[in-house]
Amino acid sequence: MQRAVFEGDPTQADNEGIFISPTDGPMPFDSMFGHIIGFMEEDPEADYSIIVGTDSHLGNRICFVSAVIVHRTGKGARYYYQRQYHRKLSSLRQKIFYETSLSLQLAGLLAGRLAENGHADLNVEIHLDVGQQGKTREMIREVVGMVTGSGFDAKIKPDSYGASNVADRHTK
Repeated sequence: MQRAVFEGDPTQADNEGIFISPTDGPMPFDSMFGHIIGFMEEDPEADYSIIVGTDSHLGNRICFVSAVIVHRTGKGARYYYQRQYHRKLSSLRQKIFYETSLSLQLAGLLAGRLAENGHADLNVEIHLDVGQQGKTREMIREVVGMVTGSGFDAKIKPDSYGASNVADRHTK
């Protein structure tokens, strides 16, 4: 079945839904998901978490980067990211809500695929680029509410490394 493509769809980026693995290079969503499952199958007894975070950088357009991290607790992680570009948004509030919605869309796709592949019990966390310091503190309750209301765990700074470290690394 062909998916509709629209602005902001997290499976559509620079190159039609391409995610980039620093280790394995560019790949479509389905291949990325296969790599995640393969990583978990290497050590099936380990504990895993899936983390999704989005960050952005303002230029002529806004570059949004969504990262997917599969963390093998105490034993390392792998990550994948994709870039999208958007016209400038009029406020910090719009930017933070858009980042959150991109993460929610991507987390929803991942959670659905995980459930289809026998991993429905795997926790998906969304790391938000908001924190108690700075201008974003006023939005914490709202964006955390969006995430938890959608059934995902939410992390904010300084615990939101998926957005503030991994995704941020690729926004420039």
